[in-house]
Amino acid sequence: MTQSLLAPIQENALAVNGIQHAFFTRQGGVSSGLYSSLNGGLGSSDDAESVHENRRLMANFMGTSSDRFLSLYQIHSPDVVTVSEPWTLQNRPKADAMVTRMEDITLAIATADCGPVLFTDPEARVIGAAHAGWKGALFGVLEATVAAMEKIGANRERISAVLGPTISQNAYEVGPEFKEQFLSTDTNYAPFFKNGTKDGKSFFNLPAFIEHRLAEAKIKHFVSLDHCTYGDENRFFSFRRTTHRSEQDYGRLISAIMLTS
Repeated sequence: MTQSLLAPIQENALAVNGIQHAFFTRQGGVSSGLYSSLNGGLGSSDDAESVHENRRLMANFMGTSSDRFLSLYQIHSPDVVTVSEPWTLQNRPKADAMVTRMEDITLAIATADCGPVLFTDPEARVIGAAHAGWKGALFGVLEATVAAMEKIGANRERISAVLGPTISQNAYEVGPEFKEQFLSTDTNYAPFFKNGTKDGKSFFNLPAFIEHRLAEAKIKHFVSLDHCTYGDENRFFSFRRTTHRSEQDYGRLISAIMLTS
């Protein structure tokens, strides 16, 4: 196995004393082919040894060990887990967000077009990480993450939330039933759609919708990295790009945050 240097993206809003974070790109791992090279997807069909080595490399970057680099069995839900101790890969919870005030435990979210959102209240030393695809965002995973952070001491007016690489509106064309699901929930969601390339089709703005939901949750400090997973093949995996090419599988990006001791 060969590897190059990891090339994570970091954001000043999360780069505060006592907090480590990274929006890892696909660069710097040991996987090959469709998964080249930093595939962190436990649910992918990539060679398991390569995935575990990639995750070890990411854990090392974060300054922790693989057994404290925690992921979820993600199910596009609004469910949040409060982390009080490490778990194994075999018994990871089914949920789409995590919060903690424990030190030296990395919260790691996997995405490949959906929105990875990292949260911190540095004063309370509470962090969170959420997997926000359209379904999770619509059904409340972001608000649930903020509420879970508050239960362990955070104050939402102090929380910073950063959205990592996500599919952009111009790459996210959807059918009429998709749009109707949003408008039947709230007609005020219409501005998050614009006309598509064919009658009945629309382009959906997931990053803007995530920002809107966080603003509604009274999060005052929000940053979007504004990187499109679909459009930047060199740095990011994309489920939709893979689907359009009829490829058999795709890698997963990892976004991670940790309180240091």
